[in-house]
Amino acid sequence: MLLMSTSTNETNIMKISTTFSTAVCIAFILSGCASTVTVTTDYDHSAPFGNYKTYTLAPPAHGQNLAPTSEAAIQEALRAELAKRGIVEAPAKKADLDVVRHVFVQEKVSVQQYTDWGYGGYGRWPYRYGYYGMWYGAPQTYTSVDQYHEGTMILDFVDARTKKLVFRGVGQAVVGGTEANAAKIREAIAKMMEGFPKSS
Repeated sequence: MLLMSTSTNETNIMKISTTFSTAVCIAFILSGCASTVTVTTDYDHSAPFGNYKTYTLAPPAHGQNLAPTSEAAIQEALRAELAKRGIVEAPAKKADLDVVRHVFVQEKVSVQQYTDWGYGGYGRWPYRYGYYGMWYGAPQTYTSVDQYHEGTMILDFVDARTKKLVFRGVGQAVVGGTEANAAKIREAIAKMMEGFPKSS
């Protein structure tokens, strides 16, 4: 009988441990997703996208200079992605499209609360010898507050002749190190171009 009871406890502990491990894995996956690039696009459905064969990257607005690696990432990614669509780079004021970028950085706060940490024991915590309880008035919920910076890059494609916006891509991601930011810029532009209308 004692052996059966011990076995049952061990089984329960293993189940709870598995649940906890799963919860931890999900948490890491979700935190990983939070650091990826999100992109939205929209465009003027009446614009003559079949007529656009050349583009130029317009100089940035005052105070919006990026690190050299980020600037290079924008230029290289645009050149590669637009070339796939038959649109090549041209000198300023001689292109069909002016590509205008806007970059913003905002401070964000992430607040997360944890109660049972995946154990589901309603105040009972498992360990090798069974369970143990909390003292009266012990905290049941723990709050984690994290501050981070979120970067937003807007790429506007302007018809150079009519001076009208014809396509806009917006990419957002958590700001990181120099190389990480450059990688996110390349990823954002690749995703934006997936929404760029094909020439009819």
